[in-house]
Amino acid sequence: MTTERAARVARVLAWSRSSKGRSLIMRSLIGFWALALLGIIGALSTLAILGPPRQSPIAAAVASSGAKLNGATDTTPHAAPHQTAAASPAAKPANAAPHQAPVHAHDDTAPEPARVASVLPSVAPVQPKMPETMRPPGSIAPPDPLLLEASQLYSGGRLPRLGPERRTALQTYAAAFDASDTRPRAAILLSGIGLNEVDSLAAIESLPPMVSLAISPYAARPDRVLDAARDRGHEFLVSIPMEPQGFPLNDPGNRALLTGATLATNSQRLEWALTRITGYVGATGALGDLRGERFAASPDQMEPVLDTLADRGLLYVDPRPNVTRLAGAPTQRGTIRAVDLVLDDPPGRIEIDGKLALLESIAKDRGSALALAGRPSPILIDRINAWVASLPARRLALAPVSMVVQMPLAPTAISVRTNLLR
Repeated sequence: MTTERAARVARVLAWSRSSKGRSLIMRSLIGFWALALLGIIGALSTLAILGPPRQSPIAAAVASSGAKLNGATDTTPHAAPHQTAAASPAAKPANAAPHQAPVHAHDDTAPEPARVASVLPSVAPVQPKMPETMRPPGSIAPPDPLLLEASQLYSGGRLPRLGPERRTALQTYAAAFDASDTRPRAAILLSGIGLNEVDSLAAIESLPPMVSLAISPYAARPDRVLDAARDRGHEFLVSIPMEPQGFPLNDPGNRALLTGATLATNSQRLEWALTRITGYVGATGALGDLRGERFAASPDQMEPVLDTLADRGLLYVDPRPNVTRLAGAPTQRGTIRAVDLVLDDPPGRIEIDGKLALLESIAKDRGSALALAGRPSPILIDRINAWVASLPARRLALAPVSMVVQMPLAPTAISVRTNLLR
């Protein structure tokens, strides 16, 4: 075996010394170095075109964090130690975008993944609140924080209150109307808004802005209805569920004010209703087809309700037509108006047209008139729009509810405010 291996080596050495062997070895070496040189030239050309490799944002963040941990100077202002990330509702900026994530304080003890995430740019766009000057012409002002206070009974709830210089919600959220218009005024309050969202939004979009709305506290998604009403210029009231005629067969809901409940219980239920929405000019006992007759006829129960509304700068619309006086008179306070008629009781086309003609007659006879409508329906909306189109020729002005109530000298003035005490 050793002799054969030595003979094989001798033959290879002899071949390499020959001219043919040397030529083949030289060509192989030249080819190898030529390919290596071409590879180097190609790599240099690529770098010259593309430039040096970029550092990834995460790598940069890690490097920056490492530099800070190693004693590098940090000029970014830091929050105080142990600062709470979540702010109270009162401290939330008025123009904060909805659903915006809270901003957390920087913490040098945080783990590296959290530190990296905190310095990466946010990909979620922030939608700022529309400035006051950019609101659509004729729209209703958004809720004013100076006219709101936190509810003590319902977490997150806000109640209307008198603002600086005794400014009221009635003054702030009333629909725009030319007060110099001397024509007789007719107003319509459409109740039941929010009980059926589709019908409510259709009514808001198709009816004239001067038609006022009563929003149900039982609305599943009141914000959608409120936003549409404000954009269209409809002023609105909040409906207060009250015990009606025919109770309990006619059920106003499990939060209704009842004649058999204590004053404390009814006070709590009133506060619940007032916290359901914000930005309203007042309240009403109209809730769809129900009008709270039994509760409104109880002076001991109704007078505290009227006092609360007056203290908060709100008007009240009594949905009972042709009442001789409101419960609590003549000691009641505030801005109050009773309706003159109900348009859709019964809800037929001919009956609605007849009620609209009667509304016009009352307005021309007394200077103003107020009608209530129980629910938004296609027939009701169609007849109101047809009637409104003829008003210029009839020398009659359609006005919001706020323009057919008598304003007291001050929110605490002792007075009786009904349309029947003239």
